[in-house]
Amino acid sequence: MRSSAVTILLAACLANGAAALRADDPPPNFVIVLADDCTYNELHLYGGKNLQTPNIDALASQGMLFRRAYLAMSMCVPCRAELYTGLYPVRSGVAWNHSPARPTTRSVCHYLGERGYRVGLAGKVHANPREVFPFEMVEGFERDCVAPTAGHDCTGIREFITRDPKQPFYLAIGLVVPHAPWTVGDPSRFNPKKLVLPPHLVDTPVTRQSYAAYLAEIEVLDQQLGDILKTIDESGQAERTIVLFSSEQGGQFPGCKWTNWDLGVHTAMIVRWPDKIPPGTQTDALVQYADVLPTLIEAAGGDPGTLHLDGTSFLPVLLGKKGEHRRHVYLMHNNVPEGPPYPIRSIRDDRLHYIRNLTPDEIYIERHLMGRSEHNPYWSSWMFTSPDNPHAYATVRRYMRRPAEELYDPAQDPFELNNLAGDPRYAADKARLSAELDRWMASQEDPGAAVDTMQSLQSRRREAAGPPR
Repeated sequence: MRSSAVTILLAACLANGAAALRADDPPPNFVIVLADDCTYNELHLYGGKNLQTPNIDALASQGMLFRRAYLAMSMCVPCRAELYTGLYPVRSGVAWNHSPARPTTRSVCHYLGERGYRVGLAGKVHANPREVFPFEMVEGFERDCVAPTAGHDCTGIREFITRDPKQPFYLAIGLVVPHAPWTVGDPSRFNPKKLVLPPHLVDTPVTRQSYAAYLAEIEVLDQQLGDILKTIDESGQAERTIVLFSSEQGGQFPGCKWTNWDLGVHTAMIVRWPDKIPPGTQTDALVQYADVLPTLIEAAGGDPGTLHLDGTSFLPVLLGKKGEHRRHVYLMHNNVPEGPPYPIRSIRDDRLHYIRNLTPDEIYIERHLMGRSEHNPYWSSWMFTSPDNPHAYATVRRYMRRPAEELYDPAQDPFELNNLAGDPRYAADKARLSAELDRWMASQEDPGAAVDTMQSLQSRRREAAGPPR
């Protein structure tokens, strides 16, 4: 049975006549705009109740909104490597935060560069080594995600876009909002007492103050996206430019970033392509970051099927030729260097999300969330209220002590608070997803828990040896 969102997509395509690619079409330009740690369902389009994002909404009204887009790891460096290489984390080598890609890895810089594209990056980089990601560095957007400011000036991207109208370009723009600490925007626009807190947070005054500061940064995100879109529209290149916006991973609250729960790995994604994507369409097709690069390669006239990528092109979804893409998305977490080893693997199909915690006897610790007060002033208030507040105790315990298996129905339980893994009615589903997760891990040569432990030992040896000479 087709979902209502897929029905909307197909009906819109039939009504508006999604255009097919023609041999004489010029190769499209690409602009990829990434937020930084923005939980997808904070946005109005995905059910957010606390703020308005007029520029994000406008972009969706001009293109296609993906309701089921995912990234393999809810960490800054691995998710960007997946996006830029079309590979899952173990294949690329970027299976931990801040780890470099294997030197033999190829990225969008190579694949589109070989097709005659200029390939640039403005703002946050978080992709190394340089030989794997040889972007042209475009100035004008803050690069430091923990800077107290998030300044932007579109002069640099305007120059890049308009430099040579005959040469196609790819431009990634990595914004640094709403990455913690939340220091930009105007939190006073939000009354903390009136905010609708999601159920995975503990309701304390400092939580509400922090949440208001986080929402203020999302407003800045929306403003920056608006300036970027205006620059594209004024460049004369808008009609041949594919714009993809993604909220990246979940925000820096417990249960979002650095987890495999839906609020960590589910990302907002919107794609605008004038005259090719009917405006205002939506799709429930399952996609993930690894699929973006092959999609762009195919849109540029290449054949991604010959490149041995992990992702596959969802261009037929964009063009209204298909309503489905993947059967499964594959997700993982390795905790090093953000805390002690705590590896997680999971898989999601169009209905259920199965999570396997590989070392369930350990406690989960993430050093930024639980140890840096400038990033998380609310955490201590959760701990303090736990003895007298059952919800606070349950929330802290859920975050730090996890069972070996979890199973959720995100459509019925979007915050994944009701674990169905022990429910006999779901035994067959759990077995099916568990077997497919095993198959995927074997195909990636992923040994599971040993990977995170191995990386932890290597990190300790490097620290003991001191800086290289």
